[in-house]
Amino acid sequence: MAGKVFELQGYAIVLDKVVFLTRVFEAEDGEGYQFNIRFARDLRLAPRFATRHEADLQRSLLLKALSEA
Repeated sequence: MAGKVFELQGYAIVLDKVVFLTRVFEAEDGEGYQFNIRFARDLRLAPRFATRHEADLQRSLLLKALSEA
């Protein structure tokens, strides 16, 4: 199971529960950048990052983990 879990901002994400991942976009009220992760049963996580580079990096690492799971 350890290979199927990804940690992001203190959250443990079970990779086989992820059903949708959005692109990186600017968060509301200038609060940095974010992308949304949608899970089974319509749960959503919207991690926010200070820079677009950091958001892009974390999203690409999550995509890589999803493809390897």
